[in-house]
Amino acid sequence: MQNKGLIIVFAVLFGLVSLYQLSFTYLANNVEDDAAAYASSKFSKDQPSERAAAEVAYLDSVSNLPIMMGIDYKTAKEKELNKGLDLKGGINVILQISVKDILAGLANNTKDPAFNQALAAADQRQTEEQETYLESFYESFEALPGENKLASPDIFFNKNLEDDLDASMDNDEVKKVIDRKIDESITSAVEVLRKRIDKFGVTQPNLQRLGNSARVLVELPGAKDVGRVTGLLVQTAQLEFWDVYKFEDMVGFLSQMDAKVAEINKAAAPETEEVVKDTTQTVDDDISELLDGENLDEEVADVSVTNPVFSKMVSQGFQGRPVIATFALKDTATINSYLRMPQVRSLLPAEQRFTKFVWEKPSDVELTTGETITTTGLYAIKGNRDMTPPLAGGVVTDAAQTYDQFSNVAVSMQMNGKGAKIWEEMTKNANKNTSQIAIVLDDIVYSAPGVTSPGGIAGGRSEITGDFNILEGQDLANVLRAGKLPASADIIQAEVVGPTLGQEAISSGMISFIIALVLVLIWMILYYGKAGAFANVALVVNILFIFGILAGLGAVLTLPGIAGIVLTIGISVDANVLIFERIREELAKGKAQRDAIKDGFQNALSSILDANITTGLTGLILLVFGTGPIQGFATTLLIGILTSLFTAIFITRLFIDGYTKNGKPLAFSTPLTKDLFKNVNINFLGKRKIAYVISGVLVTMSLASLAINSLDQGVDFVGGRTYTVRFAQDVNAAEVQEDLIAVYGSAEAKTYGGNNQLKVTTKYKVDETGTSVDEEMQLLLYDGVKSHLPDGMTYEQFKGDNDEKVAGIMEYYKVSPTIADDIKKDSFWAVLGSLIVVFLYILLRFRRWQFSLGAVVAVFHDVLLVLGVFSLTQNIMPFSMEIDQSFIAAILTVIGYSLNDTVVVFDRIREYFNDNPNWAFSKVINSALNSTLSRTLNTSLTTLVVLLCIFFIGAESIRGLIFALIVGVVVGTYSSLFIATPVMYDTVKKKASDLLAEKKEEEVVA
Repeated sequence: MQNKGLIIVFAVLFGLVSLYQLSFTYLANNVEDDAAAYASSKFSKDQPSERAAAEVAYLDSVSNLPIMMGIDYKTAKEKELNKGLDLKGGINVILQISVKDILAGLANNTKDPAFNQALAAADQRQTEEQETYLESFYESFEALPGENKLASPDIFFNKNLEDDLDASMDNDEVKKVIDRKIDESITSAVEVLRKRIDKFGVTQPNLQRLGNSARVLVELPGAKDVGRVTGLLVQTAQLEFWDVYKFEDMVGFLSQMDAKVAEINKAAAPETEEVVKDTTQTVDDDISELLDGENLDEEVADVSVTNPVFSKMVSQGFQGRPVIATFALKDTATINSYLRMPQVRSLLPAEQRFTKFVWEKPSDVELTTGETITTTGLYAIKGNRDMTPPLAGGVVTDAAQTYDQFSNVAVSMQMNGKGAKIWEEMTKNANKNTSQIAIVLDDIVYSAPGVTSPGGIAGGRSEITGDFNILEGQDLANVLRAGKLPASADIIQAEVVGPTLGQEAISSGMISFIIALVLVLIWMILYYGKAGAFANVALVVNILFIFGILAGLGAVLTLPGIAGIVLTIGISVDANVLIFERIREELAKGKAQRDAIKDGFQNALSSILDANITTGLTGLILLVFGTGPIQGFATTLLIGILTSLFTAIFITRLFIDGYTKNGKPLAFSTPLTKDLFKNVNINFLGKRKIAYVISGVLVTMSLASLAINSLDQGVDFVGGRTYTVRFAQDVNAAEVQEDLIAVYGSAEAKTYGGNNQLKVTTKYKVDETGTSVDEEMQLLLYDGVKSHLPDGMTYEQFKGDNDEKVAGIMEYYKVSPTIADDIKKDSFWAVLGSLIVVFLYILLRFRRWQFSLGAVVAVFHDVLLVLGVFSLTQNIMPFSMEIDQSFIAAILTVIGYSLNDTVVVFDRIREYFNDNPNWAFSKVINSALNSTLSRTLNTSLTTLVVLLCIFFIGAESIRGLIFALIVGVVVGTYSSLFIATPVMYDTVKKKASDLLAEKKEEEVVA
């Protein structure tokens, strides 16, 4: 081997750099272990929040103290190997910035009919077409009758865009300007979000715009407070100041609404039993007695029918206060639906017809029964025709978390001169009219202070008070300082993993990794003796390189990423097996050991490169089309392929050459394996018709099952929400599902891992977004499973998390239908693209379309069988068989593996074909298949051992992915022997001599 010294230097330096990169992870983990031990010594397990605070305080105190060689904890933390959410816990969301809001803002919120019709039509197109919102808007606008111009003064040629447009521009010219403005607005939104996240205090946050779309990926590893994070992200920070009505102004309307809704409900359901109710009471008595239950007697069948509003009321408002009534948070959607009814709106007096109803910030209230529920108060804002507030938040120049006169947490704001003047006038009028001003942020009332200063509040300083803690106050001040988003942002995909589940994933992942590695190391020594030991050293070096590169690149290690690393073990072993098998063949020909080793490495190189390139191509497609953990899988797979090639070809060679340089004999086998597969002579082609029949039956069964049973599509492809819920004891999934159907209408609960853990899936309100909807969904989940939870477990404990959680929500995943369609489309193109790319590669490599056809037919065969197995067994397997992004990753990996095996066989056929021009083509193929049989079975066995370790010991979340890979390895090994090669043979049907003659003729022409 030439340049041996250079390779040694490179390998040593690469190893040292890898160890250096991993040392940061080691140092950071040591400090964090010390912090955890310190917190445990100060607080018990029953004080998780105090423990967490103590850990943070400890880490802050030592962050700049040197640990080793001048490296402090802060530096080590920044350079440690990043762990994904599935290993560390945390929050991952994809935000959709509303292009519709940006368009409306650019058009100065015009009332132009054509513009608003186009927006409405674009909304509809978005549910039907796979295109951007901007494309939908343009198509809808141009489809309107008449000659509609985007540069109309009523649309975009306004004070917002007068410097960028003129009235003479045609629509195509205007589109270019709008496209640029939309892009600038989204970029601005990303920067606003980045400012908010930077102040949040999460280590290694990741925020990036996805391509040129209006979607933004936000990853916050280690974040636990879901409500705090989502509130921080989706708040547009649209701060407004409004005058509000008081309780006595609206109580009459509230009573009339209750009666009107009862009347409407009765008309809609005439079969409902008529209930006699005394209506002679005053309004106040009516509300009070209903709330107290004093006016309920045996004659009242259902107060939710006779008093649909009052029956949901937790408490009424008070004289002189702006809260009209208080309701449970879960009932706000129902009350909102009542308030939107035209019959109800018509009850408002003429002077109140522009009233806008909004809710205050939710808070927890303990009832007289001892139960704690989340409630929110209803406010009535004094609106106007255009619904523009007297004062908006754009005038705020600074904000800070402070304390009010009663030492409660507050947020003080300073306004500019213009805002200060309007604020003084508003507060003066409020005092004169004995009214109050509501401070509204993103349609949520944070506070409604009364005004006692006769001349109004001068100086432009105001204060937001409310029921929030210091962290919430800091977040609110941070949001106001960072500025408002140019448009609303909806969470269209979200994943929340608790730290308990993350720690369990690390433990199971590492155990499966170590066991798989040990088994492979033992097998290599048992099969190849000392040569196997050299391959094992190269394998360990390979793993060191992989982790070192991941740490150096700042890549994120995920659970599928660990699976990719473990799969790399199989790839690395495959390269060494190919080399050792070729060396054994050369030795069997009687060559000297030195020549046999040289020729063995040289002859195996072509097969190794072809096999790894095809696998690498599928990995690249995964990297391009995948997201999150799937990209982690692709990253480790690609890095593993490169490092495996280096270590197998060069590191193993260094050890072998060093051992044999003085003529010292090295056996590439053991007494047990010396003659294994030596005289095998199977007529594979003679059995191809039987194989065709078997495969035909299996493929037919798969297609029939897919047509009848279909596949269990996960929320990735259909949209919805899934919750992983853990219970303190084993539960019956069917019973829990019935309870959940009662609250959601439709839901599915499956055992997930142990019998004390369920995966709950529902599509209820999947089209609705917003933190209030997410909160409502979790409240309903809590109500549905409450009877199965430990006695006394509160809602906060159920949804909260700590490092030793025994029951409650462990993981949450949400995908909106919009992004689900995109994921499905990307998955389809990923699979199709991989097949096309591989077909072209094999065509270029082997120069004959028959080889490509055989490989692609085998791949289709393998993919159909994997899909068929999933379709047939989806209802009987004790683990999730959902088709999601991870499954697509598995399918692409199966394609890569199948092609890997097939290419090695094809490479040997080509070699035999060139070396033996007088052989019949069938003899060439059978000989090639028999000569590679040892390698095929060896690689398949080691890969299966690795996958089975992950399957039985690894985390539940990737069990479906690993099962697909196991099936893929089995059918891929079978298809390379009995499908790919026979199909290629049947499409050629020529003698080897004829093919060789054609080849020589092509060379002469060239």
